[in-house]
Amino acid sequence: MIRVRGTREVALAFKVSESWVRRIKQDRRELGKTAPQQTRHRQAKRLVYQHQIIEIIRTQPDITLSELQNTPGTSLSRSTLCVALSHLKLTFEKKY
Repeated sequence: MIRVRGTREVALAFKVSESWVRRIKQDRRELGKTAPQQTRHRQAKRLVYQHQIIEIIRTQPDITLSELQNTPGTSLSRSTLCVALSHLKLTFEKKY
């Protein structure tokens, strides 16, 4: 025989909040969910600007990250631009 446990008892046993237990019970009751939700795979913002970044670097190979960030049409942060350049295998090394 299955023993039915109360919300408080389950929360204490698993060291979670009672509201979280109530939410899980509600999901099971209303949606029939018994497993964790699958994670979403979203497209990286850098992929949207990939061709634009390549073109800017091709025309201005000595551009800095700050200048690239301030280029009209790009709304990416410096760290995102740095990751994008790394994935594209592009560098900012100036050739003298």
